[in-house]
Amino acid sequence: MVILRDGGYRGVFRMSMTLDWTVGAACRGSEGSLFYSADSVERKEDRLEREQLAKRICASCGVREACLRAAVDRHESYGIWGGLNEVERRALTRA
Repeated sequence: MVILRDGGYRGVFRMSMTLDWTVGAACRGSEGSLFYSADSVERKEDRLEREQLAKRICASCGVREACLRAAVDRHESYGIWGGLNEVERRALTRA
């Protein structure tokens, strides 16, 4: 492990430290297509229904804030993270 001057870590160890929250994620073991569009031509109604189901899982998640923070920090372009979709996350970072 290499500790950087800013107190962070370098390399694989840093990645494992930043993803520790995933162990407690409510979505763990869920179908990935619930959080990501499985089809680029997904109908609007289907997308809204899928996103609402995913967001219900996120709403009860104990690591929701860490998940959202990780998505914003990594500029995740797709999927539901921390209860927000990509459009909602972009709006959050602009505020």
